[in-house]
Amino acid sequence: MDKNEFEKYVDKIKVTNLENEDVEVINYSPLELMGKGRQGAVFKYSDDICIKVFGNEEDCEREYYALSLGQNTNLFPKVYGKGPLYIAMEIIYGVDLREYLQSQPLTEELSLKLIDMLITFKEIGYERIDHHKRQIFILPEGNLKVIDVARTVWRDRVYPYPRKLLTSLGQENKEIFLSHVQALHPELYSEWTHYIEMEEQSRQICQKIMTESTDKEPLKEKSKKLLTTNEEKLYASQLESLVHKVFKEEWVKAMLVQGYDPDKVMDAIEQHMENLTSKVKEKQTESKDSSTEETVQDVKSKNNKKSRYSDKDELFGYRDKDRSSEHDRFYGFRNERYRTYPIKEKEDTGKGKNYGRKGKKYRR
Repeated sequence: MDKNEFEKYVDKIKVTNLENEDVEVINYSPLELMGKGRQGAVFKYSDDICIKVFGNEEDCEREYYALSLGQNTNLFPKVYGKGPLYIAMEIIYGVDLREYLQSQPLTEELSLKLIDMLITFKEIGYERIDHHKRQIFILPEGNLKVIDVARTVWRDRVYPYPRKLLTSLGQENKEIFLSHVQALHPELYSEWTHYIEMEEQSRQICQKIMTESTDKEPLKEKSKKLLTTNEEKLYASQLESLVHKVFKEEWVKAMLVQGYDPDKVMDAIEQHMENLTSKVKEKQTESKDSSTEETVQDVKSKNNKKSRYSDKDELFGYRDKDRSSEHDRFYGFRNERYRTYPIKEKEDTGKGKNYGRKGKKYRR
């Protein structure tokens, strides 16, 4: 297939995604619009080929990846080409399961084909083992084909049973389908019904929690027990643990990028932190021992202010005799013995001498 031919038409088509609505389509190409959905619009290229144009590249990549996983099976349309915003694929001629069940019963043979479809999803690596009935087509020869498989891959959380399929079948056909599953594989039937019951119980619990009111005041008072910063020792311990955890996590990330064994890295970090803790404890012990070794004479000499300091100043307290400054005169420090201020002679600059901080020539 000529990729340039596909792109010539796609360049004349504009598809825009809308929130909770089908896409908006502006078509300046001669291609006929076959249908549209939440992710893209499908145009007829030939009797056997259609082009699905997407509103964004992520949806296009996602569906192409899902289709590529099933190209070795007969369950998916064949892919003929792909661009950033389009996929050229086989046209599926048939009746979708939704329309089929409006006039035809759900037979055991059809149920077995649906189970086989789910098995294929599992085997090729889909995360969501489920599909809506409107996206399942029954071909004239009786085989099944599926379309719009983008949501079956790149999923974080999925239901553990085919919830979308069972729900879309309706209550009557759902019970018929489950009876066929029970006859084929009783253990699989028990597992699915178990998940259905758990879902219903979860819904009831959620509704109860959302409707009942909680008295916040007693809980507010009790929540004070969770505080840690108001106790100094506990806060220090918690803060140390926090820093330890952050250091450990960031260091493991850095080592993983370089290809190191994470278990060995964690062991090395634990050993390093233990060594640091032991060193801190040793220093604390040494400081306590050294403080207790002070002699009585050292204590006396430290406390003997009269031998080292001048008399106590009313404003600044005791002052070291050996640390008197030539600027004391300007900051008001007095000679306690003579009750006078030291006078500092300044150099003669021709402007007269200036004594004291108030700029007076002579002081009383």
